[in-house]
Amino acid sequence: MADKKDYYEALGIDKGASDDEIKRAFRQAAKKYHPDVNPGNTEAEARFKEVNEAYEVLSDSEKKERYDAYGHAGVDPNFSGGGYGGGFGGGFDVDLGDIFGSFFGGGRQTRSRTAPQRGDRVTHQTEITFEEAAFGVEKEIEVSRIETCETCEGSGAKEGTHPEKCSNCNGSGVVIGRQQTIFGVTQTQSDCPRCQGRGKIIHDPCDKCRGAGRVRRRRKVTAKIPSGIDHGQTLNMRGQGNAGTNGGEAGDLYLTVAIKKHDVFEREGTAVLLAIPISFTQAALGAEIEVPTLDGPVRYSVPEGTQTGTTFRLRGKGIPSLRSGSRGDEYVTVNVTTPTKLSSKQKELLAEFAELSGEAKPEKGRKKKRK
Repeated sequence: MADKKDYYEALGIDKGASDDEIKRAFRQAAKKYHPDVNPGNTEAEARFKEVNEAYEVLSDSEKKERYDAYGHAGVDPNFSGGGYGGGFGGGFDVDLGDIFGSFFGGGRQTRSRTAPQRGDRVTHQTEITFEEAAFGVEKEIEVSRIETCETCEGSGAKEGTHPEKCSNCNGSGVVIGRQQTIFGVTQTQSDCPRCQGRGKIIHDPCDKCRGAGRVRRRRKVTAKIPSGIDHGQTLNMRGQGNAGTNGGEAGDLYLTVAIKKHDVFEREGTAVLLAIPISFTQAALGAEIEVPTLDGPVRYSVPEGTQTGTTFRLRGKGIPSLRSGSRGDEYVTVNVTTPTKLSSKQKELLAEFAELSGEAKPEKGRKKKRK
């Protein structure tokens, strides 16, 4: 008993370590000292057994309590009614199987190919207009996906024939074996080599799918795109992906939306942004102008003295919210344009305006003095 290493020390953790910390330390140590990683290394093999023994005790709340109270004697069957007996059972067996299956390729179970399996997802992208994104649209799209063969109805066998149940695995698709390891005899499960895990043998394959039971084809699907969807967002169309196998349900279609750039409008969330030009006189004197919106043009009164870059808001003229359905606002920025190619009369009037405003009167024909 005195020669045994402290279990907490074996895992490199403190006595007050939590269950998660114990499990994490065990996983790291098990990977480090596993015989598959250290072939022929007797020292690593001894450490591996030590780590296993420590975890078998510390992962069991009752054993851990006895160990904390009495040390190794508390879990020794010679000292107590049933402590650590040198085997690998209980919670340890589950965790070790997970680790070996994940990191060393030695998992004890292989998912049977005869079980119902859900089909894979299909991804597709479609382009819609700015207005379609704002108000929603039903869009017919064409996608490439795998479907159940209509000729053989998914059996893979030629019309008039049927698949034969594999006699080697009795239709299960898997075979059971036993393997001698350092822990004793373990049971293994693998795909049946005769039927490649399918559980059946097809002597006369279907001409259409060549025995696969599924075929790839292009199919038109109607997508209901909701109002308010934004550029780059993805819709999940359940059951519109690849067909499942062995009666499994079809996968989903993930439809990503791309929105075409608009000639006039821009978007920021549920807000519509717009920039329009107004003349100098409209800005100075005020005017009623026509403003485009998603619902059609509206009239807006620009107040006198409006400066270039001024933004005003049209409530409820934006994009509907994808969640609530309430519409955002439209923000219109006005840019005052400077007149060009003025007539003589226009220049004269502007000069008079400048003089009345107290601005310096422009001088014609005045030459700069040379220094």
